[in-house]
Amino acid sequence: MTHYNFDETIERKGSDCFKWDALPAMYGREDLTPMWVADMDFRSPDFVMDAIRKRCEHEVLGYTMPSEDYWQAATTWLQKHYNIQAAKEELHFIPGIVAGIAYTLLCLTEPGDKVLVTTPVYPPFLNLPKESRRTLVCSPLRITDGHFAIDFDDLERKAEGCKLFILSNPHNPAGTVWGKEVLQKIADICERKGLLVISDEIHADLTLPGHHHVSYSTVSEAAARHSLTFMAPSKTFNIAGLGSSVCYIANPDLRKRFFGWLDALGVAGGNIFAFTAAEAAFKQGEEWLRQMLDYLNDNVQTLDAFLRAKMPKVKAVLPEASYLAWLDFGAYGLTHKELADRLINEAKVVLNDGTAFGGVAYQRCFRMNLGCPKATLLDALERIEQMINKQ
Repeated sequence: MTHYNFDETIERKGSDCFKWDALPAMYGREDLTPMWVADMDFRSPDFVMDAIRKRCEHEVLGYTMPSEDYWQAATTWLQKHYNIQAAKEELHFIPGIVAGIAYTLLCLTEPGDKVLVTTPVYPPFLNLPKESRRTLVCSPLRITDGHFAIDFDDLERKAEGCKLFILSNPHNPAGTVWGKEVLQKIADICERKGLLVISDEIHADLTLPGHHHVSYSTVSEAAARHSLTFMAPSKTFNIAGLGSSVCYIANPDLRKRFFGWLDALGVAGGNIFAFTAAEAAFKQGEEWLRQMLDYLNDNVQTLDAFLRAKMPKVKAVLPEASYLAWLDFGAYGLTHKELADRLINEAKVVLNDGTAFGGVAYQRCFRMNLGCPKATLLDALERIEQMINKQ
């Protein structure tokens, strides 16, 4: 069995890597540790890289299409991990989940239609409806015992008159795993109110040990009937730059409408390496994923222990899936502007600004990416601790 080294530090600067190479333009300096953009600093798996190298031996990179082996690998992965019994014709390639959400808004809603989200949430969930001239409706999550929880009374009120609910499952930020009962309640509300549901499950594969992901479409006939499920190997195997995602729709009428629209756009062709990498990941990725999740889980425990010992006033929502933690520094008495400035110019650590996840209600909150070597995580935490406790 191969032992994968997630402690390895890999120099990413100069590789046109957004996470690292965008720092000077965005923050005016490059001596920063980026713990923001949601990709990992781990080496992409050897079996994925080997598959790409092998494909490059054929020196014609013309128009491509997904092979039968690709579809078999994808359907097998979905069946084994999520009990999604998908036939090939129930799946469609999409070049990224953000793009898939945009396509859904344009295809299945009209300008002015109300789109429901729960906040704080991944910023494109907020920005895409606004930019496509839909009306955004937000239902704030509560924090209960250190976990995000849905306010179902508020969700049901807000769902009235909405056309579409964009569900983050697991939730981003903080990787909250929604259990079967929670998803059934969501499905009941959306069915009664006549909402379609996009279930963004890009972090499903990153469910940490001790937790279990449930795919939305599997919780009831109603959920399957009114939903589109988006999944991808991109976060799982650190191949986000290849733009390889998949959409599953059980409802044949909804599927015909949406897949036909995608085909009219010409997005099904993807690119050679998106298919090559995804097929290799789905076929050979089990052991790499197991080891990586153990490493991520240890990073989560490291963060938790560090906060308890050295920054106990930070209120954290720790991930149950993904490598994204939600940190509330409000008890330290600094303004949001002061915190943001000190993180950059004193701690020299880049976190995602919480206000981007839902506005001023999330001032003094930041999202931290733990998908890095433990030494990088500890170094960043020590600098944040020195900054926050020097007052």
